[in-house]
Amino acid sequence: MQDISVIDLTPENIAEYGVCGYKDIKKHVELRRKIDWFTRYYPLGLRIKALVSEEGGYQGMLEYIPGRYAHRPVDADGYMFIHCIFVGFKKEFKGKGYASLLIDACIEEAKAAGMKGVAVVTRKGSFMAKKDIFVKKGFVPVDSAEPDFELLALKFDPDAADPRFRPEMEKNREKYPEGLVIFRSAQCPYSEKNVAAIMESAEKKYGLTPRLIEMESAESVQNSPCPFGTFCIMYNGEVISHHPISNGRFENIMDKMMK
Repeated sequence: MQDISVIDLTPENIAEYGVCGYKDIKKHVELRRKIDWFTRYYPLGLRIKALVSEEGGYQGMLEYIPGRYAHRPVDADGYMFIHCIFVGFKKEFKGKGYASLLIDACIEEAKAAGMKGVAVVTRKGSFMAKKDIFVKKGFVPVDSAEPDFELLALKFDPDAADPRFRPEMEKNREKYPEGLVIFRSAQCPYSEKNVAAIMESAEKKYGLTPRLIEMESAESVQNSPCPFGTFCIMYNGEVISHHPISNGRFENIMDKMMK
């Protein structure tokens, strides 16, 4: 392995290292929102482990939290829940075993805390890790949600109840049968980017009055109508994006829907 360190981010040092590629607290509102959110949940067990190279700088992270406070629409109380994992802004840091190293650290912490296991949502599409690396660690699928989301668990207690997606998720979609609704949480800093542009396009190009729902608590995210949880766009009762997108992508989707 290259000369790389695993840094435990805290409310005191997170601004120094940044997160998810955002490094300038003065320039990036995404980072300021993330730091505020992190500081609020840190006392509840939220943790971020950052991979930092002496030469390459910030090269990845793993974020996890006790399942009671998971920012996904899941029931995972008693499990440690992984929100996200990413390694390698630069290619030379990919495929070196760093992601495995981070997951091992999370597993050991969950065991030390006497938890039932570790859980994570994976998918084949964008903005979430594929399941392969977790399967190699012994995780198994325990639930799924459309279009391509899977909930995986590594159980320390074989008799423990499996975590699951919230069964109310589909019914929660029925609460938004009309109009354009955007859901976001500060958990994902990418949920900040382009929302203003999307809302402006919705008004000026499509004559819509978009509704922005800020999900400010774990409970509100767990009641999200979308499996991704921390971001979602719905139009007339249909999910049109499960993850943050650019304004250009939004317009492409809307143009096709309005033909």
